[in-house]
Parts: sequence; C-alpha cells; structure tokens
Amino acid sequence: MFRRLNTMLELTGFSPLNAYRAARGLPNFLRTLKDYSSAEAPQGFKITKASFFPILTDFRDKAGNVDCHYFHQDLWAARKIHAARPARHLDIGSRVDGFVAHVLTFMPITLIDVRPLPSFVDGLTFIQEDATRLTSLADGSVESLSSLHAVEHFGLGRYGDPVDPYACFHVMKAMARVLKPSGRLYFSVPIGRERLEFNAQRVFSPQTILDGFAALKLVSFAAVNDRGDFDAVSPPDAHADADYACGLFELTK
Repeated sequence: MFRRLNTMLELTGFSPLNAYRAARGLPNFLRTLKDYSSAEAPQGFKITKASFFPILTDFRDKAGNVDCHYFHQDLWAARKIHAARPARHLDIGSRVDGFVAHVLTFMPITLIDVRPLPSFVDGLTFIQEDATRLTSLADGSVESLSSLHAVEHFGLGRYGDPVDPYACFHVMKAMARVLKPSGRLYFSVPIGRERLEFNAQRVFSPQTILDGFAALKLVSFAAVNDRGDFDAVSPPDAHADADYACGLFELTK
C-alpha cells in the first residue's frame, strides 16, 4: 500500500520515500562538506557557491543492485541465447540498457517497440510498431524470440499504445504463432496474486501464462522471488501467492 501511495504522489512531483531518504542523508552531506571545505583542494576543484550539487542517498546504497527482477532476468535470458547461438534473435519491448545490450555483445538483435528509439548502435535493428498481433511476421518464422518485463504493460495505454484489456493475451498468442518449430521463446512478467495495477501493469498467476502459451511446451522455469533471490528450483505454482515475483519462462514449439 505504501509503495502504491508513494507512486501516486510521485505523479505530483513529490515522493515521501525520497524525501525521507534525503533527510536521513543530510547530516552526512553537511559533514563531508565541512571536511572538504577545510581540506586543501586542487585549483579548479575548490568549494564555491556554484559547486553545490547535493546527492544525499548514495552513501547508504550498495555497490549495485543484484536483487531485482531486471538483473536476474537479463542474465538468465542472455546466457541462454548465448548458449543456443541462433542465427537471428528478435525481441519485443525488453530493456535496451539491460538485456538488449547484453545480447549485442555477442550477436545482432532486432527490437520491436511501440515507442521510438532515437539513437542506434551497431548490430541493433529497430522496428517501431505495436507488437500486439505481430502482423508483419509470418507463422513459424522466428527462431529465437524474447520479451522480458514488457507484456504486462500491453493494452493499458501507459506507453501510448491503444487500450485493449486483452492485449496481453493477443501478444502471447502472436508470439506462439510466429515461433518456429523447435525455436525458443524467453519470456518474463510479474507473477503472484493475479491483479491489475492500472495503468502501471498486470501481475499474472503463473498458470495464466502457461494457459496463454498452451500451444507451446515449457522447457524450463525460474523466478525472482519476493526477496529478490533467483530461484531455478521451484515450479511455477510455488509462486502463485507471491506479492510481486518475476516468472522466467523458456518455451518451445
């Protein structure tokens, strides 16, 4: 409930959580400001009125975030694609500065997204279109396909896409249709107690995903649980009562 309230207040430009963290960090900032001001600094790096750019929370942060959905899912999918070495890979809506960047280190990738991508890098082919039905792709034409933490947003209008309550199911059906026989689909969405959090996302029951891909076979399953731990042992239904886990489904036709 607090997470939702904080998110709603952020829309007005105020985040209670960020304000609390900043207040806790102010004494550390003032202490380090005093220490730096009293030290002999190199020319060009002395404290002036124009020097101030307060960052108040980083000193409490960890070196990085390895207990989140994106860290684990991006590595999970990229490692599987690296091992499979398909001739081509197609992605729908995954994070460009995470998973897509991982894959680009060893092979080209084609990305489909309803949003524009203003800059390009070598090896990345970008197609801007609504991927809900994948009408530009023929049946059984894609050898390797992924969509990570994207389909939960389809049809909610959050990213300027058309509102369609069934869009998430249309795209699952479309991905199954375009996948080649023996091809691989790497798919992730939030899983747990099934619900809509409009207009942010959906959280799916694991069984809803399996039913949505009834035309495909589950090859492997893993999850990032509510604690942020990677779990490659528990079956999908073990996460049915999670609050906000991430299900990682490897499927084939």
